[in-house]
Amino acid sequence: MSNRQTKTDVILIGAGIMSATLGSLLKELVPDWEIKVFERREGAGEESSNELNNAGTGHSSLCELNYTVEQPDGSIDISKAVKVNEEYQVSKQFWSYLVNSNLIRNPREFIVPVPHMSFVQGEQDVTFLKKRFEALSNNPLFQGMEFSDDPEKLMEWIPLMMKDRALDKPVAATRIESGTDVNFGALTRTLFTHLKSKKVDIKFKHNVDDIKRASDGSWELKVRNVDSDTVERHTAKFVFIGGGGGSLHLLQKSGIPEGKGIGGFPVSGLFLVCQKPDIVAQHRAKVYGQAPVGAPPMSVPHLDTRYIDKKESLFFGPFAGFSPKFLKYGSMLDLVTSVNTQNLATMMAAGVKNVSLTSYLIKQVMLSKEKRIEALREFVPNAKSEDWDLLVAGQRVQIIKDTAAGKGTLQFGTEVISAADGSIAALLGASPGASTAVSVMLEVIKKCFPQQITAWEPKIKEMIPTYGVSLVNNPELVHENHASTARTLGLSEGLPLQKARRTVS
Repeated sequence: MSNRQTKTDVILIGAGIMSATLGSLLKELVPDWEIKVFERREGAGEESSNELNNAGTGHSSLCELNYTVEQPDGSIDISKAVKVNEEYQVSKQFWSYLVNSNLIRNPREFIVPVPHMSFVQGEQDVTFLKKRFEALSNNPLFQGMEFSDDPEKLMEWIPLMMKDRALDKPVAATRIESGTDVNFGALTRTLFTHLKSKKVDIKFKHNVDDIKRASDGSWELKVRNVDSDTVERHTAKFVFIGGGGGSLHLLQKSGIPEGKGIGGFPVSGLFLVCQKPDIVAQHRAKVYGQAPVGAPPMSVPHLDTRYIDKKESLFFGPFAGFSPKFLKYGSMLDLVTSVNTQNLATMMAAGVKNVSLTSYLIKQVMLSKEKRIEALREFVPNAKSEDWDLLVAGQRVQIIKDTAAGKGTLQFGTEVISAADGSIAALLGASPGASTAVSVMLEVIKKCFPQQITAWEPKIKEMIPTYGVSLVNNPELVHENHASTARTLGLSEGLPLQKARRTVS
């Protein structure tokens, strides 16, 4: 065991997209700050950020039906869709800044244009989709969206999905060409390559075993070298816990009051993957449907075109599963060891409230491959089992906490938990996650560095021109922002947005 102790300005725990983004922002804002990164795996982006562990959708609410909720009066609440869309625009602006500054070279290595679509069947869902389209297409952020319930038009848009489909019930879809497929694994690795060039000390195969407050208010980390099993002590003025599902345990070890009473519920995922060129060539879109009754939001079925290592494939899923692990490469004891006297009652209340979710997950775990192929046939009627392989994706840990909605409420989003003095912050939760990383990390900066934020604002606005400005309330900025980021990132060569239009049979 080594007693060597080092001091630094910032420590980032976890080499995923969140730490990569926060590190990149801080290096632009305060280049002279010393930053260290500790990652238990052998490289960057090997857990939730990895391209095989998520759907790669640049979440901007163009196709995700669960971001638009029908109200009791029949109206459609688009507030969450607008919020997520604006947050994704912030991410694209920051990536564009990095490209324009030659800090990252080739954006096509991590982002490509892929149309985003929603697809529904049955009179009730078609009516919902029409109302959703009307609500969104009146908003400047969603210009260019098309709607059709004409099977011939849908055959043009999604031939693989319409071929051999029994049209015994109404079908409809919306489509918008400004959607994207993002390889978050490649982006994460690119950002860490950039950080390494900026003299950030990145330590792989180093696990943070413990974290505690030092007498001077800084944080002391016990870090174990996985290979040599030696222990080092590192202290920092500010610590960010961005370890995906592993963040909850470290937040608990920190002992900050803000982290008490919070629990976590792990959900795993599986995808069916097709790499046969003749099939892949028949579908170019990310198509989202409606979630089954009782399914968690991250289990909304979708058929996605993916670009990984310059090769196209199709992903269908995700199918939910259950494992007590909090990370794909975690421990079977993760769930048990996360329960303590402070969150036991909260966890028990969540168990009582979510019997239907538990039942759904059990059924999902028990599905055979053929049953999963049957679910795929709702999207691809003539799908054959031999053309599709099963891929185990990443683990997600949903937050469980007491809220105004009641004790033991399961949260389906991301949340920053930070100490009152801003010296430590942790990111918990899942979707929309990586797509909104820049907005979430700007929230961390605002919460944790309140004394510096005013001085930093000019630089932040240089990186994110619309920082502090609502796009939806400034329609003229929407087109300007879209054209600028599309041109820089090579998404649509800055072509003007279309007016929303509707094709109805």
